Amino acid sequence: MSLNNVKIGFALTGSFCTFDKIIPIIGKLKEQGAFITPIFSEKVQITDTRYGKASEIMGKIINICENKPITSIVEAEPVGPKDLFDILVIAPATGNFIAKLANGIIDETTVMCAKAQLRNQKPVVIAISTNDALGLNCKNLATLINSKNIYFVPFRQDDPISKPNSLVAEYDLLIPTIVQALSGKQIQPLLLGSNV
Repeated sequence: MSLNNVKIGFALTGSFCTFDKIIPIIGKLKEQGAFITPIFSEKVQITDTRYGKASEIMGKIINICENKPITSIVEAEPVGPKDLFDILVIAPATGNFIAKLANGIIDETTVMCAKAQLRNQKPVVIAISTNDALGLNCKNLATLINSKNIYFVPFRQDDPISKPNSLVAEYDLLIPTIVQALSGKQIQPLLLGSNV
């Protein structure tokens, strides 16, 4: 399936250590002809970390997408009524995002975009990155895996010895997951073996 002219909402939440993997993928989607709207969580917009300054990271992504970002709940609300996206991608998706979406807590930009996309019965792709996916967030992960129109990028335990509850998406499979989700299919296998 071609991604040419596919309208993608691409939302980033605060797993800052994965941004260096995400930015090149956004570039690949753009090269394939996708029309990408960047979406930034409130934390992404204001948090400078050892992985980079918020303004610089956002600037890089906006330059790739060549499109105005969505940065507030007010800007996110029209995603549903105006049917803005063919597909919404949340990458990386933190445990906080997973918990809020699974429990219907719509109090920030990226979750509002997801709610609006699901309202339209259109696909939402989630690339998980959280240290508590197999801990407190396990029930929320299970809820979303069993929810209609939600598709996961295959994931694995990234460090089962030191961080046994941590799961991270295999970002090399993000674009294939998008392609499958646009056809209403969950890419398989979903659970990958550990890298250790």
